[in-house]
Amino acid sequence: MKENRKAILFACIAVLSWSTVATAFKKSLQYLSHFELVLVACVTSLIIFTLLMTFQKKWHLLKDLKAKEWGYFALLGLLNPVAYYLVLFKSYDLLPAQVAQPINYAWPIVLVVLLAVFTRQPIPPKKYIGMAVSLGGVALISLGGGQALGASLPISGLLLAASSAVLWASYWVVNNKNKERFDASLAFFMTFLFGSIYMTAGALFKGVDLNTVPGLLWGSYVGAFEMGIPFIFFGLAMRKTDNPALINQLTYLSPFMSLFFIAMILGEKIVPTTFIGLALIVIGIVFNEYFVKTKK
Repeated sequence: MKENRKAILFACIAVLSWSTVATAFKKSLQYLSHFELVLVACVTSLIIFTLLMTFQKKWHLLKDLKAKEWGYFALLGLLNPVAYYLVLFKSYDLLPAQVAQPINYAWPIVLVVLLAVFTRQPIPPKKYIGMAVSLGGVALISLGGGQALGASLPISGLLLAASSAVLWASYWVVNNKNKERFDASLAFFMTFLFGSIYMTAGALFKGVDLNTVPGLLWGSYVGAFEMGIPFIFFGLAMRKTDNPALINQLTYLSPFMSLFFIAMILGEKIVPTTFIGLALIVIGIVFNEYFVKTKK
């Protein structure tokens, strides 16, 4: 019972962290370009996972990695954090947070399609219901959000937000296929190591201006509370609980809590289409996750 209480506490820390990051993205982008934000966030996360590897005394695991596995992490790090967050942050640069966040959250719907393609598992007919409901929510936010906010939303921003969902679902497919082979802390360290290397190399050619204390602080916050700390606490929660479904369900609170921070800190007026669209997205995801039986 005591371990379950710890699990819920750890899960709540992770959910609260994820709930604040959409706001942090927009605040960071007031001072940094989307490229600079990915660079600062990547390096911050690398520091966190370096400390975690040291605390857990897992550096010996690096010696067991084969050349092919180093190559795997090199490709994984290019997909996430580099490609995924470059696309995601650019979408936030172009769109209101209340629009970019729900569209990105629709990635489980994309995942259903990718799993069907790559694992050749047919999609259960009932899952099309959940997919249609979630996509209806995305359409409502995309088409109705601009009218409700009194400004047209750039098509490029909407496409980037949708692309970020595709990239995250793709990362999930690739990473989940091999997650049993690698220690979680090692996997996070390796992906952010390569991500930081790619971003640093890009900065040498592109040039960056990081001479802004607020930008560095907000960027570090994104690295800590989007890419680093919540994954650690969520992993701890899943290991300590005897009810993983409950822990997983808590994550559905995150996008709704996020709207509160977006309104309070960014001052965005949350329009009805955002609430309704986000509710439809989550309902579709929950329906497919818990009410449709899928063959293993």
